[in-house]
Amino acid sequence: MAPEGGVHAVGQPYEQAKRCLEIIADALAEVDATMADVTRTRMFVTDIELWEDFGRAHREVFEQHPPTTTMVEVSRLIHPDMLIEIEADAVVGG
Repeated sequence: MAPEGGVHAVGQPYEQAKRCLEIIADALAEVDATMADVTRTRMFVTDIELWEDFGRAHREVFEQHPPTTTMVEVSRLIHPDMLIEIEADAVVGG
C-alpha cells in the first residue's frame, strides 16, 4: 500500500516489493527491532516470472542477514494491481 492509501507503484514489481519491505521495517521499529531480526519471509506474488525483480528488492534488504524465504505464486491478492505481499517472522528480545 502507498503511504497515502491505494496501491503503490502500479505495474512495478521491484518498487512494490521495496514498499512491502519498508512497511515491515516500520512495524519492526515500533517494537525496537530491525530487519536483522527477521528469520523468515514469505512472498506471495501474482506472477512468479517477475521473481528477479522481487528477489532483487529482498536481497538488497537482507544481503547481510538472509532469512529463510519462500516465494509462492497466487492467483490474486486483495487488489488486482497488487503484485506482491510479504509476510515476515522475526525473533525479538531474549
